Amino acid sequence: MFEACGTKNNTIALEAVAQDGSPPLSVPRKKREVSRKHLVNMLNFLNFKDETILVCFKHVKYDTAITLKARPQPCLDGKLECLWVKDDGLEQKLATHRYESFIVPDPYEPLHVSARLLDVTTDGISFHLPDTCSEIRSRRINRHPCRDITVRFLQNGALFNGDLIDFNAATFRVEVACAPPQSFQWVTRATPVHVVLSDNEEVLYSGDCEIISQSAGQKIRSFVMRPVHSRICRFEPKDYRSSRHSLVPSPDAVFVDPLTGKTVNLKVVDLSGSGLSVEESEENSVLLPGRIIPELNIDLAGILSIKCSAQVVYRNVQEGVGGTVSIKCGLAILDMDIKEHVRLLALLHQATDRNSYVCNKVDMEALWELFFHTGFLYPEKYSFIQAQKEKFKETYEKLYNSNPHIARHFIYQKNGRIYAHIAMVRFYEYTWLIHHHAADKRSGKKTGLSVLEQIGRCINDSHSLSSTRMNFVACYYRPDNRFPQRVFGGIAKQINDMNGCSVDAFAYFHYQKGAVGQWDLAGPWSLHRTQTEDLAELERFYRHASGGLLLHALDLEPHMLNHDEIGREYENIDFRKEKHLFSLKRNGKLKALFVINVSDIGLNMSDLTNCIHTIIVDEDDFPSGTLFMIYSLLSKYYDNEKIPVLLYPASFAERKQIPYDKIYHLWILNMQYTDGYFKSIDWMMHHHHE
Repeated sequence: MFEACGTKNNTIALEAVAQDGSPPLSVPRKKREVSRKHLVNMLNFLNFKDETILVCFKHVKYDTAITLKARPQPCLDGKLECLWVKDDGLEQKLATHRYESFIVPDPYEPLHVSARLLDVTTDGISFHLPDTCSEIRSRRINRHPCRDITVRFLQNGALFNGDLIDFNAATFRVEVACAPPQSFQWVTRATPVHVVLSDNEEVLYSGDCEIISQSAGQKIRSFVMRPVHSRICRFEPKDYRSSRHSLVPSPDAVFVDPLTGKTVNLKVVDLSGSGLSVEESEENSVLLPGRIIPELNIDLAGILSIKCSAQVVYRNVQEGVGGTVSIKCGLAILDMDIKEHVRLLALLHQATDRNSYVCNKVDMEALWELFFHTGFLYPEKYSFIQAQKEKFKETYEKLYNSNPHIARHFIYQKNGRIYAHIAMVRFYEYTWLIHHHAADKRSGKKTGLSVLEQIGRCINDSHSLSSTRMNFVACYYRPDNRFPQRVFGGIAKQINDMNGCSVDAFAYFHYQKGAVGQWDLAGPWSLHRTQTEDLAELERFYRHASGGLLLHALDLEPHMLNHDEIGREYENIDFRKEKHLFSLKRNGKLKALFVINVSDIGLNMSDLTNCIHTIIVDEDDFPSGTLFMIYSLLSKYYDNEKIPVLLYPASFAERKQIPYDKIYHLWILNMQYTDGYFKSIDWMMHHHHE
């Protein structure tokens, strides 16, 4: 609204600040008359909030302007009495300045009041109110006063500390202190300044700014600054961005501005799973590019309210017909509770296709029918789960109808019938496992690809949220199954970078408990809990053998050895997840590493989440009998008699003539490479039949 020059006290120069940083205007462009009745109501509202008016004075000799803050008392008629806000230099200012008028602050319609002075003392001031006063309509961006916001001000290695005085969406004013050996002579207007604003708990803004103007103070100096960029890039830019939707009714974005303590309510123009855009009025805009909003609520007609943290990533100003100005600001969602994010995605996926569902309540009988009808549960797989089918049913009831934050499912459903399904479960610290992809071709649509596109959109919207813990997604598939080989193999081929997407082959078989008797650990062989150096040696082997993402995705990096946050999360929601690492050595040299994953029966249909991952590091002098002796020792961790085993590299099983049921490929996608996923899915949607 008005820019304060000088020090951070109650003396404020009456200067309207232009949006483009041009010299201040002394006269408002337009005025609208307001009645005394309305003025009295506004003054009483300020009294109710214990806020102040700005009383304008001019120096009797030099004609310079100042304003002093005063608290209006309850007003009944034409007389207004106010008490001064404490000011150490008040007596001298009153002696050297003459009263002019006063300003009634308001975010939307500030008033300029030419009231007749009745009395002025060092305690207060009183006026006779006029019949009418004027709205101040400068068509400039109002400045919002701030308090308790600290500033770090860095330029060419010189660091100054201070406070944020006021701001708007185009500029802000800071006041910084200088203490020896610092000197304000170190600050140059030609060089951008890096500014960090915080409330002593979290950063609210950081960015490079240019200095528009500065005072001449020696110990304390104020600077008016403007961000260098009107757009920031918070995340890695991508060709395939989140789909944005203009909803009817349109939601509201509501937050308490941490810089001012005021509530801000803005209309949402469009919304996606990773961000939103809003409209602001020119006069009261507060969304400075780069600002962080720690707590923002997205409210949809009182039906749905979702809380998140967000950052302003751009501010676009467009002039319309008749000089009207529209401002559209984009915000990136930084984080959101994972369950609330699922609710948002469910709404947006329905807006895209009314038959697409995310984590909806599922008719379990219809889902099991899909699994059997499509051949997803083929006879060999069903024979494996049949003996424990009740446990499978129990696990799936919990997964699908309790909606735990470790799992998500995507369904294409029409008239109550499920035509396609895919799911994902967070099984490692930063890796989600895609599984249970089944599609009924009788729908007449590419429903299998449709749910793959759904899960891709979810991944694209989710991975940047820290609460999702999604750095990688992975999938086990059989290369002799044409559809997943075409899809996931095609994605790996499209990306063509092992750091972005890798595929490793495992031999899959079942170890029958009791197949090997007791084994004497004496001799050159030893089995012990994995140590950090074992994982470092594993890393050297895998980099040579593959160079893919396996160790990153499966938490087999050395620094992840004792990290088990995901296990505690499973335990908190009454699911089972244990992980044990063992190293097999011969004469002190690492030969193999065993990852013992123990989880609820049925979390994965093929029990790939309840199996022994075996990585052979050195196959020289490594008889297969020794390997099976180790399986005998490790089988104590499992209740079932037949224990699934995944053996890497698969070629070891062939060379050692170890019987195996099938080959599984483990496909892993780095979330920084999702464009390759969408390019492949797009191409298949237009060129392939399922």
